[in-house]
Amino acid sequence: MYQLYYSPGACSLATQVILRELGQDFSLISKAEIADYSQINPVGAVPALKTGDTVVTEGAAIILYLLERHANQLLPTDAQARGRVIEALMFANASMHPAYSKLFFLAGSLEDSETKMALLSAAAQKVSALWEVVESRLEVHAYLAGEVLSPADILLAVYAAWGEFFPVRIEIGRRSKALIDSVRAMPSYRASVAAEQSKVA
Repeated sequence: MYQLYYSPGACSLATQVILRELGQDFSLISKAEIADYSQINPVGAVPALKTGDTVVTEGAAIILYLLERHANQLLPTDAQARGRVIEALMFANASMHPAYSKLFFLAGSLEDSETKMALLSAAAQKVSALWEVVESRLEVHAYLAGEVLSPADILLAVYAAWGEFFPVRIEIGRRSKALIDSVRAMPSYRASVAAEQSKVA
């Protein structure tokens, strides 16, 4: 059985959704419950996934690890379609996630001031520009990687919730909002959110 280390609302939520989509048994362990989490992941980030003596870190790596191990429809076997899914996953993980991370950094490291608001606004504009990329993609495809749901869509649904933590506006287009809503309506997503909430309560 897998052990998934998480923080509430973090990108580990997407990993939990994928574990449920794959029908895998797992235990959910809050990073805050671990006395020395650096023994699990030296960089301190979630998610981390443990199975037996193996610990896998880095969100995208964990997702690919799981999809390679278990039969699924999230990672196609066709080389071209598979490449598009991996490209979309890397866009979410390596472009969208760091853009939101910059907002968290600015919000947590600067004193409230006009300068802080200006920097937050500039960072929010960059996030909005990435959502424009998503919106453009959805003009011709049902999902970010094509016509079927991929891990990237699940990650985007998680990231979109982070905007509420900042006093600046992030623009998310109509098609992108519809995609987010459809992912959040999935039973696996709703169960994952409920599991985190029950752990916090």
